[in-house]
Amino acid sequence: MAQLFLPTLHTFAMNNIFTGSSGLFRFRVQPHVVMATPKEVDFENSNMFVEYWHGLFCYEKSDMEGSETFPMTEEGREEMRRWLESKI
Repeated sequence: MAQLFLPTLHTFAMNNIFTGSSGLFRFRVQPHVVMATPKEVDFENSNMFVEYWHGLFCYEKSDMEGSETFPMTEEGREEMRRWLESKI
């Protein structure tokens, strides 16, 4: 199985929501960004909330099967990837 694609940490730090899939497995990552200054992200207090489901339909039309919150760090991003891949 190929690794799930997750964008860079910078993408999440810019407060971008990301949705991805693998076959009928779907997921959505919503960052919670805390700013240290008007131009600097406080990575220590920021996080990424991810939900997943299986099916043909979009997020709004689906029932979530699980969710988890991960720290907004490279380690948290990789932990999120492993967690998602275990749910496929």
